[in-house]
Amino acid sequence: MIVRMAALACVLCAPSHVVQAAGHGPVFGGTTPTLGKGGWSLDTAWTLRTSDDDAREQMLKTMLSFGVTETLQVSASLPIAMSGGALPEARMMSLMSNERELEVLAGYRFQRRVIGIGGRQESTAYAGWTMPFDSTRGGVRTSPSLYVGGATGYASRSHYLWVGAGIQHFTKSGGDQLGGSRFASIVYGFRPKPLRVEANKPDARLFVEATAENRLAARVGSLEQPTAARTVFVGPTTLILYKAYAFEAGVLFPAYQRVDAGRSKEHVRVAVNVSYFFWLK
Repeated sequence: MIVRMAALACVLCAPSHVVQAAGHGPVFGGTTPTLGKGGWSLDTAWTLRTSDDDAREQMLKTMLSFGVTETLQVSASLPIAMSGGALPEARMMSLMSNERELEVLAGYRFQRRVIGIGGRQESTAYAGWTMPFDSTRGGVRTSPSLYVGGATGYASRSHYLWVGAGIQHFTKSGGDQLGGSRFASIVYGFRPKPLRVEANKPDARLFVEATAENRLAARVGSLEQPTAARTVFVGPTTLILYKAYAFEAGVLFPAYQRVDAGRSKEHVRVAVNVSYFFWLK
């Protein structure tokens, strides 16, 4: 995912009880943590994709999440601004769409098991729905989609490993159908000993993330459009936690790309995300 930036001004002026930003994980890949019961988080992300022929696509989105219970979380993300659009469609981020659409997502952590001292194994399932704000994409009429996915992994004070996957399926619109997506990710994280600090002090974690996507071709009537793409991206990311704030940033580079003729190949993906965690009284 690409460079995400936060615009968290004024939105949270209501009184709130500060909580530790302990539930965040990787930038691009699937993860398992959910908010505690009654907890809220506000994420604002800026993503950028560039191609070898200088095409650029940028997106600024915001996502609001709420912890219904200790294991059930709901979220909704909205685009604030977007530029470009010449590149093939891509999921890029496991938990936030990269298109001009509203996405509502529910996450249920159905398994949590303590391993050793300070370690835990978790598994979380996700289900969501999107509603596009644009009427066409590349000459194909848009339509709502369904998204299902999941992640499982291990986390301790020093090491992290998550594996995730998801499927997005678009409904038909007047005979047109956008190409669905098959998305997978693997993330390894490490927190060096000097960064294993006490609460209320900045806490940093380092990750290597890899994402793979099989984007199916869109259809207009009975004809397939040249929009299919298979990609694998790999790169470093980081997460910094401090009190009720989390800052994430990362860059991914292509390890494998296969796109339909006439489509641009991507050069880099960058992401930065800032989160604020709070309780409403």
